[in-house]
Amino acid sequence: MHSHSQGSSDKHSHDHTGHEHHDASTTDFANVNTSFMIAVGANLGFTVIEGVYGFITDSVALLGDAGHNLSDVLGLLLAWGAAYLVTRKSSDAYSYGYRRTTILAAMTNAIVLVFAASYIAYESIEKFFVLSPIGAEVVMIVAALGILVNAGTALLFMRGSKHDLNLRGAYLHLAYDAGISAAVVVGAAIIHFTQWLWIDPVLGLLIVGVILMGTWGLLRDSVNLILDAVPQGIEPSRVKQYLQTIEGVTEVHDMHIWGMSTRENCLTAHLVMPENTLWCSEDSYTRIGKTLLEEYNIHHITLQVEKAPDCSNNDCH
Repeated sequence: MHSHSQGSSDKHSHDHTGHEHHDASTTDFANVNTSFMIAVGANLGFTVIEGVYGFITDSVALLGDAGHNLSDVLGLLLAWGAAYLVTRKSSDAYSYGYRRTTILAAMTNAIVLVFAASYIAYESIEKFFVLSPIGAEVVMIVAALGILVNAGTALLFMRGSKHDLNLRGAYLHLAYDAGISAAVVVGAAIIHFTQWLWIDPVLGLLIVGVILMGTWGLLRDSVNLILDAVPQGIEPSRVKQYLQTIEGVTEVHDMHIWGMSTRENCLTAHLVMPENTLWCSEDSYTRIGKTLLEEYNIHHITLQVEKAPDCSNNDCH
């Protein structure tokens, strides 16, 4: 970790402090690259199979699930591409690199899910008015295969989904499809034994409800990140309270926390320190950076140390 200081000529004497970035993006991509490769291949193959048998059996639930699986493949490709772009080095034009593409991918995933749900809803409502028999036995077999494919590939992203919104989007796509495939199996079994043909479109609408409920959180979080809101899981009041406990700090203001990507968060803040001692100690920077990373999940830190509050812009608190 390194620091730099810069004294200003004004009466407040500002020191600008920067911290070395903790960037493990290349290692992370190497870890998830194989997962994306397996997930895309398995889901693309299954989508073709499910779509063909959806037409053969005239099952709107199976066709809807195939459409959702196709959106899974597109979503996985987006997430995969974004995960790769994160590893690209920054340039003069893109000083932050391409980290924010992970946020765009997460938001696009959510939008694709909404469109997939709209398509399934349309097909299901139309099926209500023209009920027709389906090949229930074939539907059960194909949907059961879908459970294995989707659940298996979802497990590949389960761990990473806890800390990365982009990977959470991929995980949710696959996890929802596993649940949807299970519902299709149950529905096809009921139709097989009762001949209640209305079960198929009802299942289609239930699938829509499940997708929309799960997608809302993903869409909300990705939009918040686009707008530079404080990332989910970080409490600004606790971060500010910690900064105020640093020895010599009498006030903290102009604190901003935002997401650089779906897994890397940034912080800038002004620390009022009358003795102005922080910039003298490399150990202080290291300790502050370690605490903010381990306890508050903040990776990139810039602190400006002031001897007195800067009131020139009426920003004193």
